[in-house]
Amino acid sequence: MFAITATLIPSLGLGLLSFRQNEAQISDNVTLELRTLTNYANREMELWIDKRVHEVHVTSTSSAVIDGLSAIEPLGTDMVGEDPRALAHYLRSVQEKLDTILELTVVNAAGQVVASSAETPAMMTLPDDWPQSSLTEGLVAVPVHWNKQYATATVSIAIPVLSYDNILMGALVAVLDLRTLQPDLKSATKSPPGEVLLLDPDGRTLVSSHADADELMQLDASSLQRLLAQPGESLVFDGLTHREVIGLADVSAELGITILAERDYAAVYGAWIELRNMFLALVSALVLVMAAVAFQMGRSIVVPLQRLIRAADRIASGDLEVRLSATRHDELGHLTQVFDQMADRLRRSHADIMAANEAMQQQNQVLETLSITDSLTGLHNRSKLDAILNDELARFRRTQRQFALLMLDIDHFKTLNDTYGHVVGDEILAAVARILLQSIRSIDYAARYGGDEFIIILVETSAELALKTAERIRSHVESMCYSVSDSTITVTVSIGVVQCQPDDITPTAVFTRADHALYEAKRAGRNRACRAP
Repeated sequence: MFAITATLIPSLGLGLLSFRQNEAQISDNVTLELRTLTNYANREMELWIDKRVHEVHVTSTSSAVIDGLSAIEPLGTDMVGEDPRALAHYLRSVQEKLDTILELTVVNAAGQVVASSAETPAMMTLPDDWPQSSLTEGLVAVPVHWNKQYATATVSIAIPVLSYDNILMGALVAVLDLRTLQPDLKSATKSPPGEVLLLDPDGRTLVSSHADADELMQLDASSLQRLLAQPGESLVFDGLTHREVIGLADVSAELGITILAERDYAAVYGAWIELRNMFLALVSALVLVMAAVAFQMGRSIVVPLQRLIRAADRIASGDLEVRLSATRHDELGHLTQVFDQMADRLRRSHADIMAANEAMQQQNQVLETLSITDSLTGLHNRSKLDAILNDELARFRRTQRQFALLMLDIDHFKTLNDTYGHVVGDEILAAVARILLQSIRSIDYAARYGGDEFIIILVETSAELALKTAERIRSHVESMCYSVSDSTITVTVSIGVVQCQPDDITPTAVFTRADHALYEAKRAGRNRACRAP
């Protein structure tokens, strides 16, 4: 009995521990796959909604809708306006081209129906005050629900219709068929195994990726409540696609519906259960046969295996400094030696990966610097300049903190290039760039606009202070002499100074005013700074 017990306990202990770890690994993998499945479906729903909003938004900005809405009186009034049948015909023609749209309805600012592609337009209530974001993105007028009229799941979105003067005239309401989302719920190549179902708050199936989606019923309330109480965590319950399933749920923030991912429990754990049963049967048989030698085998096998397991766990947790000494010359000793070799290779591979990662980061930093820097002068290039100016304009609109812009041009630079050559011209450009960097603060920006033109952006600076900076730059450039062969070259610059204004919407507007100021400086005789009015 002692020998049998000594054999049974280690064998069963190691085996059950292995199966328990395997079960936990399977559970973690299935949970990760189900999360991936729900995330993929949620992302596809968001893309689907965005595409539909874009389609309806394009229709809402058409001249047929705007002109029709401005000229047609609401349905049901006694006043006589333009015939709404033309607008309704237009809405029907648009709806027929878009498979995802079941109904298009135009309402005025008071929420009264003006024209519709349906005989009986769906009822909905629009907000009295549209949120600011909805003026460009629209809003969900009626959440996802089962539409008895169309015998399918639908969601209604409303897009505001603005006049040519950007005045709210009404809205274009589209009833979307959620069934068209079914092919996008999962990908045959990218999505992991499982089925995706979209449920309403009562647990009724709205859309499903299952082949027999029309036959699926309603999820029981207790299972739905358990899933929603632990979002993102897998549970075992009586499912909709199979008798017993592993599933998890998430709630779509875009549509406010429950996304349920399910996998057949038997398909996931069937092989594991069969293997576990085979293991238990085999252990029972081996206990009877090997009772005489069980004690010695337990002592000679279990201890080294535990050392290997602990070492493997330490490696799995990130400790690569694990080393085992092979003191035996049997199979376990060979396994220990191979384990040490594997750990050594992992350490070398980890060191190589870290070195390669560090080198890649350095290369990325160099590439990032090159992508925004002019190679000749070391200043920001035109692409970076546009990004900086866009940021400054946005900050000015938010905080009203002014900034100034200087546009510099080297006087008679073409003549210098033609006379002394392009090498001298490049040296002059680099010298002027160094003066610019020395003349501005660390919070300001200097960039090469193109050719011999430079741009300086002075943050939180008025035009008066910017004019002083421009004069200082002009003086420094003029005072610097450039020796070429036996002659000395004196270089001067003309500078245009502008200050940001409320009507500056784009960088082009600022550049245009700065260019006019630069032109005035050149027309006044060059070698001077002029401020734009």
